[in-house]
Formats: sequence, C-alpha cells, structure tokens
Amino acid sequence: MVFGQVVIGPPGSGKTTYCNGMSQFLQLIGRKVAVVNLDPANDALPYECVVNIEELIKLSDVMSEHSLGPNGGLIYCMDYLEKNIDWLESKLKPLIKDHYLLFDFPGQVELFFLHANAKRVIEKLIKKLNLHLTVVHLVDAHLCSDPGKYVSALLLSLSTMLHLELPHINVLSKIDLVESYGKLAFNLDFYTDVQDLSYLQHHLGQDPRSAKYRKLTKELCEVIEDYSLVNFTTLDIQACEHTH
Repeated sequence: MVFGQVVIGPPGSGKTTYCNGMSQFLQLIGRKVAVVNLDPANDALPYECVVNIEELIKLSDVMSEHSLGPNGGLIYCMDYLEKNIDWLESKLKPLIKDHYLLFDFPGQVELFFLHANAKRVIEKLIKKLNLHLTVVHLVDAHLCSDPGKYVSALLLSLSTMLHLELPHINVLSKIDLVESYGKLAFNLDFYTDVQDLSYLQHHLGQDPRSAKYRKLTKELCEVIEDYSLVNFTTLDIQACEHTH
C-alpha cells in the first residue's frame, strides 16, 4: 500500500518550500520519501528530485514552439503528461514498494477546479499504481487580512475539493507572517474554522470597492456555509524545520 500527497495551491503559496520541508521531516523520522516535480516551470528546485517532468517536457519549450503564454503552456504540458502517463508510471514503479510520494504540482489554480487533465493524471496514477493520495492545498495566510480575498480563497478551496474528489487538507501557509500584513478583523480561529461568515460580510460592506457586490458576496458566503466542507490547518514551515 503506497501513500502520498498531491501538493497544490496558487503561485507563491509555498508548495515547493512545503515539499522540501516535508521531505526533510519524513527522512528524519526514518521514512523513505520521493519528491516528484510535476511543475514544468519549476526549474529552481531546493529538494532532491527523484522524478522531474522537465525530462519529459519543459514549459519554456512549449511556449516557444507553440506561441503560448504561461497559462496555455501549462495546460498543454498537463495534457501532454496525461497522454504520456506511461512515462510517469515507469518512473514511479521502482519507488512504490517502500517510498512515500510527494507530488509537487504547478500553481495554476485552473488546473484543479476547471480543467480535467491534472485530475485525470492523478486518477490514472491511483488506478495503475494503487496509490492512496491526499491533497494538500496551500493558501497564503496573508489572504486572511483582506475579507474579499479570504472569501475568494474559500471558494477556490471548495471548488478544488469538489473537483478532485480526494481526501483533502486545506492549509494556511506562512502563518508566521500573517500579522505583518495588517491586524486581522477576527481571531485566527475564525479563519481556520470558517465560522459564521455573516460577520465577514459586515467588514466587506465597509469597503466602497466591494459595497456594490454585497448581495453577490452574501450569496457566495451562503454557498460556502451550505457545503460546510472547508476549514484550514495552519503551517509555519520554518517552525517545523527548527523543531526537527
């Protein structure tokens, strides 16, 4: 039985740093771990990469050859990976007997709630290699300092959970920096437990930029609360590294 994590989240949320820290932690507790880089734009890896998608396809080459921007290029790369899933399967087979797997995915959020390629890649790996995977969805904690951005993060997390249909953990990363972005309107538990969002709507109403969207915001908050799926755990990767 092989276990692993699918690490996703918006650009800058700390996915690569998380994979690096988690791999170090697992090694320290005696686990064999393999980090799999599936981000074709991630060319400065701080961790030892056992499998690297850049051996198969590079975003820079795709953008140059097909005159695509970074977003279109990433979609192309995921489509190419899906069509060449046998390549990834052959790379992973020697590892699945005794390694814990960390999959470092691209930061383009549309790949995980709008397009199906990344989902199909994950599903094929689960089926072919009998993997047991959990999604770790990182969200930068600074979004808590802005009510509108926090609601957007909630919607993104909910959409991703529903789309991927896997065990799922939402993580507020860089929690050590959250207060440097400004004083939070509520205590941290409000944001991690996703408590009564009607309080948040009041703060949104104070902002003249969002006042005209008050009704839309209210409806979106009700959708999030009706599903009652989203909550967050907090992470300060530096504290973890210092501890171990």
